[in-house]
Amino acid sequence: MPDIREILPFLIPLAILEIALLIYTLHHILTHKTYRHGSRTLWIFITLIGMQFIGPILYFLLGREES
Repeated sequence: MPDIREILPFLIPLAILEIALLIYTLHHILTHKTYRHGSRTLWIFITLIGMQFIGPILYFLLGREES
């Protein structure tokens, strides 16, 4: 089993990217009024529960209304 110090250089940028994507997605959800599918509450729930890249990616693929 690898030591945590060996995989830390991979985990830190991944965690930063995940948090940045989550913040950007929540900002986008809260500042827009219309969505292609679902409601604001649904997309906030999906984004927070599916935090590990899946929730935000689903929002940008399925929920975001084209401007």
